[in-house]
Amino acid sequence: MIIIAGRLDVDPADRDRYLAAVADVAGLARSAAGCLDFVQAADPIEPGRINVYERWESDEDLARFRASGGPMPDLPPLRSAAVQRFSIAAVESL
Repeated sequence: MIIIAGRLDVDPADRDRYLAAVADVAGLARSAAGCLDFVQAADPIEPGRINVYERWESDEDLARFRASGGPMPDLPPLRSAAVQRFSIAAVESL
C-alpha cells in the first residue's frame, strides 16, 4: 500500500480558489483503479494550509492515475509544499 500525505501552503486569500480548481481531482482519483482514498482539504487551523492525503493499493495504480491526467487548471502559486510518499508493509485495524 502507498500513502501520499503532507501539506501545501498557499496565500490564505488563494486557498479557496486553489481548492475549487482541484475539486474534480478527488472524484477522478477515487474512481481510478487502486485508489483507496484521496482528499485535498482546507486545514481548520492554518488559513493558507491544504492537507493532502492519498491511499493507493500499489505504485502501479498511483503511476497510472498520475499519467492519465489532463492539463492542470491554472492554480495559485504554492508558497511551500511538504508531501511525502510512504510504502506500507502491513496494516492493522485499531
